[in-house]
Amino acid sequence: MNATAQTAESYFAAGLEKYKKGLYKEALDDYSKAIEVNPQYSEAYYNRGTIKVDLGNKEGAIADYTKAIELNPQFAEAYSNRGIVKASLGDTESAIADFNKAIEVNPQYAKAYDDRGTTKFDLGDKEGAISDYTKAIEVNSQYADAYYNRGVAKASLGDKYGAIADWTKAIEVNPQDANAYYNRGYAKDELGDKNGAISDYTNAIELNPQIALAYFNRAKAYRHQGKILLTCADLQKAKELGHIEAASMIEKH
Repeated sequence: MNATAQTAESYFAAGLEKYKKGLYKEALDDYSKAIEVNPQYSEAYYNRGTIKVDLGNKEGAIADYTKAIELNPQFAEAYSNRGIVKASLGDTESAIADFNKAIEVNPQYAKAYDDRGTTKFDLGDKEGAISDYTKAIEVNSQYADAYYNRGVAKASLGDKYGAIADWTKAIEVNPQDANAYYNRGYAKDELGDKNGAISDYTNAIELNPQIALAYFNRAKAYRHQGKILLTCADLQKAKELGHIEAASMIEKH
């Protein structure tokens, strides 16, 4: 490796360390220096694009991902990340094309299936989303987000038991997923399993005490069981977290 390449690598390494510490602007500067030294450094464009996303510069991120792809047409992660940014800007057709390309380049890239599934879900293609989430899980059976997302899609189609099964798997893979506990609790609640719902709401609250809906829905489950003091305590907490309906219920009672 020549001295120029070594310098580009050193800037790249410095940028990575700064990024890990949350020093995004400083990291961006280091990646820019790496690119200045080595304009063919596709990974530097890719990492700089990721930082630009974090800093809210989505158009700049797309430009960097595009350059990374020009330099390395087999860069699956760059296609997928560019697709995510495009989707966030409403350019869903082009986003799906990017996810398709990422999958074409690397059929074992589970995240690209998951990202494409989420875009399809947002477009109303829930069955298509479930198909993509399932493919992501086939590629990576430990992909907690794919189980979670598939659960959301199933629930939206009325398949509460299927959703519960997926959220249970998501929790098994990632026991720190407060949203999976909350959603599973809500599904159990709707199916009449108040004790199961209360248990899941409680776990969600323990993991994330800021989920107002968990307090609110646990309060309703407690009220169904006639546990007035617990109901009032949860309604008060939900009110403190800004839940308007909880505040209204407290005023009425």
